[in-house]
Amino acid sequence: MASNAPASPLPVPTGPGLRERARGALLGLAVGDALGAPAENLKPSEIRARWGRITGYVTDRPCGTDDTEYAIFSGLLLARHGSALTPAHVEAAWHQWIADRAEGPFRGAGFSERGTLENLRRGLAAPISAQHRHAWSDGLAMRAAPFGVFAAGRPSEAARLVAIDGSVSHEGEGIYGGQAVAAGVAAAMAGAEPAVVIAAALAVVPDDSWTARSLRRAVAVAHRGERAVRTAVVIGGYPWTDLAPEAVALAFGAYAAADGDFREAVLTAVNMGRDADTTAAVAGALAGATNGVTAIPGMWAAAIGPARGRCLPAMSGHHILDVAELLTPEEGGKWGEGVVPPDLVPEGLRRTLSGLAGDPSVPLASTASDRIGSVPLGLAGTVTPLRPAAHVTGPAEGPPLTPARPMPPAAAQVAPRPLAEAPSPGSAGRRAAAARLTDPEDRS
Repeated sequence: MASNAPASPLPVPTGPGLRERARGALLGLAVGDALGAPAENLKPSEIRARWGRITGYVTDRPCGTDDTEYAIFSGLLLARHGSALTPAHVEAAWHQWIADRAEGPFRGAGFSERGTLENLRRGLAAPISAQHRHAWSDGLAMRAAPFGVFAAGRPSEAARLVAIDGSVSHEGEGIYGGQAVAAGVAAAMAGAEPAVVIAAALAVVPDDSWTARSLRRAVAVAHRGERAVRTAVVIGGYPWTDLAPEAVALAFGAYAAADGDFREAVLTAVNMGRDADTTAAVAGALAGATNGVTAIPGMWAAAIGPARGRCLPAMSGHHILDVAELLTPEEGGKWGEGVVPPDLVPEGLRRTLSGLAGDPSVPLASTASDRIGSVPLGLAGTVTPLRPAAHVTGPAEGPPLTPARPMPPAAAQVAPRPLAEAPSPGSAGRRAAAARLTDPEDRS
């Protein structure tokens, strides 16, 4: 039975503007991913034995995992098609940017992504492509935040769009987990308090679903701290840590325990272990949307650079903040009537587009000062003049364009750290079996 809680559009946000909340949500996702990666698949006792309580990066060169790269992937796809997104668009993007390419170092992908790719390469189409043994995983939840950013203040629309994205790779609880995250971020983007954010997430999933039950249990005990949240949600002895109902509930529990505070929400998620990169990424997206980008500690923000393509080679060079720019072209830009006026297009992108007007076959050319990253190849390897995603009424003519990316205020004074070249620790750890419990709070 579906929830009867209201899921209508929320009021226009107060406090940080939409652009700052969008940056906070997506940079918060990447920061949480990088903070949680070393703790992935560990128990709290193992985390304490290695580092004590994690209070920041525990590696010299922190970097994100598949969570960040898939969020960029889905964000670029959403920027291209907007509310006109269809399962056919998603399936085509999976083929174009992943399945039909030489796979290369496809490290860090979860079981749901592997199962999806195997089905697509066999010629199966959505939704049959999602019929594999891991369609309940948190692989959609980890890439759901861009949909909440795009549909700010419209949780139901965010949930609708993320379900379309997920139809290629997930079913059932896997879809519900993504919908809860997308709706929660959409509510937070509208300036909602944490309690309203949680209610918005619950309103878009069935009341009797595993996801809803786990989420309710987590937030009910959140005032008692991370141990209580973990105990309420984790199934003792179950070996897999990427269950969507578990990961999403842990993330919302961490967010509730911190009352929306960014630092505490992310660190609570990290120190609970399990699928820590995903739970911290989701908690970071929720808290980042709630508070805006300035809530992210500068040293954490500055460590996030363009994606290196360790999991998705096609995403190499794209920065998560570029996705925030694309999904919120300017404050009010994608909410107005008609096409975004030229003076609302970021300056660096205007300079790039000025050389392309009237000639969509000209390859994109830019300088490092104008933009960061590269543009995914279009069907013909070309770009076309910018069309704002919210006003797309049919298939896009070319790939999304990446505008100039201003440095977030919180990170402006901090020199970025280099990124690690090695694959993220724990990427293969999803295969780890349950071990003997060593602490009363530890449930493998």
